[in-house]
Amino acid sequence: MANDQVGSLILDNISKIFPQRDGQGEVRAVDDVSLAIYEGEFLTLLGPSGCGKTTTLRLISGFEMPSAGRILLDGKDISHRPPNKRDMAMVFQSYALFPHMTVFNNIAYGLRVQHVSRSEIKARVEKVLDLMSLPTLGERRPNELSGGQQQRVALARSLVVEPRVLLFDEPLSNLDAKLRVQMRSEIRNIQRRLNITSVYVTHDQVEAMALSDRVVVMNEGKIAQLGAPEEIYRHPQSRFVADFIGRANFLPVTVDSVTGERADITLLGQNMSSALTFDASAGNRLTAVLRPEALLLKNDPDLKQATVKQAMYLGASSEYIVDVDGQELIVVESDPSAEQIFREGQSVGISFVPETVHLLTQ
Repeated sequence: MANDQVGSLILDNISKIFPQRDGQGEVRAVDDVSLAIYEGEFLTLLGPSGCGKTTTLRLISGFEMPSAGRILLDGKDISHRPPNKRDMAMVFQSYALFPHMTVFNNIAYGLRVQHVSRSEIKARVEKVLDLMSLPTLGERRPNELSGGQQQRVALARSLVVEPRVLLFDEPLSNLDAKLRVQMRSEIRNIQRRLNITSVYVTHDQVEAMALSDRVVVMNEGKIAQLGAPEEIYRHPQSRFVADFIGRANFLPVTVDSVTGERADITLLGQNMSSALTFDASAGNRLTAVLRPEALLLKNDPDLKQATVKQAMYLGASSEYIVDVDGQELIVVESDPSAEQIFREGQSVGISFVPETVHLLTQ
């Protein structure tokens, strides 16, 4: 995990402005973003299409120049240096391998551009081939490799030049689901072993949660929230973040009373107290965030009643859409036994784990 220190890579009030396609006005693709990325940290830029995450990565890499602000690496301003002068390497979505070159020569390409000696090239390429579990594939060409092997070669080519910062532009999006899971584990293990500062772009929330020390959730060119994966999942600062990171149920509640930094509310027929991260008073209307796995279904007539609208048995879990007073909620129950599976149309009691409730302003 990153150390609590001044960032080795700093974005200082970075903006990127593009003209509108029709020439009328402009688009702020990145809007006054400030961010410190720590030595050895794995940081992910996450968000929907058009949120600014890819443009931010391109600004870091030097493929785009900032309209305003600075980019600092180890205290030096690199804002207007070309990509080959930034001591960084990029792993692309498309792999970008040379089809006419062997695996060995693809990996060695960057070292040859740097005029590294032949003996050192051989030693470094062989070392990284071993690291990526590709020791016997050096003489093959990219079209003789699987998608996962091509991705390993692309990663090896970036690692062999021993960059100060490693950048990833949605590198796993072309792989099937099972291979994506395997490759993200390998990427994380290698990054930890080498302790290399890494910035990763994805729109896949699960990928971001699995890989990252910290996640930057972006929206409309700005940072919507920055924090550890668990912090962002359990304590989203806005409805946008709560809805984008995983799935969430949003229930309107009224504050009954406030004591210190806790609010007393009534939720699904239960009186409870929940932590406040903002100012609120009795009578205020708020939104309670409940993750699907925090909701519980039981055959209990004393609980608030819900009607099962849809039931899906998924093996390791059961997923339900239930109706509570006209509002549809998603419920996920792990490892259900046969007697715990509810049927569509069934009336069932609903409750929740109080500690998981998170309050937001409306």
